[in-house]
Amino acid sequence: MATEEPSFEVLSKHDHIELRRYPAFIVAETYVDGDMDAASSKGFRAIADYIFGNNVAAGSAPNQGAEKISMTAPVTMEPVKPASQKIAMTAPVALEPVANSGQASQELRAMQGANRWRVHFVMPSAYTLDTLPKPNNPAVQLREVPAKTWAVLRYSGFNTEAGIQQRSDELVAWLLAQKIKSTGSPQLARYNPPWTLPMFRRNEIMIETE
Repeated sequence: MATEEPSFEVLSKHDHIELRRYPAFIVAETYVDGDMDAASSKGFRAIADYIFGNNVAAGSAPNQGAEKISMTAPVTMEPVKPASQKIAMTAPVALEPVANSGQASQELRAMQGANRWRVHFVMPSAYTLDTLPKPNNPAVQLREVPAKTWAVLRYSGFNTEAGIQQRSDELVAWLLAQKIKSTGSPQLARYNPPWTLPMFRRNEIMIETE
């Protein structure tokens, strides 16, 4: 069970939406392909393997001194751009005018239908990048996320791709109405183990803002 969550300051609250300021924190992350459920499971296993001991403790020689890291919450995932692929040149080249959306919503990646994801765990606050164990699996990377402001929509229940897309669209619409500019794609944050009853589950859609 999780014993620590990232700290934050609530800047404002609007029903089930909050604007939060998070200080800098460190994540262990991995990139995985597949639909939401498959990517969530694969990403979770890779990072759980790291925190449960598939690592090298800081200051230890390779293959020596593994360290177990406490589990934290939430487990977060976001859709990312698929890996680049070279495509053969074709003709013709066409262009088409499109309506100005006002907000740069085209920069936001859709949750529904995504097939590549970034999954991360926030590391316990007692660690720094220098003191965290190093992953043995090269697919797991450590990264410091700088202090940021996020818009967060909280809800309970099970998650489906259609459901999280609907809530992501709701949060994007709220940001547009408030004239708050988003600077990142929606992220799904889940706080509970899989056996938690739906009405007790805590889920959040998070979008980074200016």
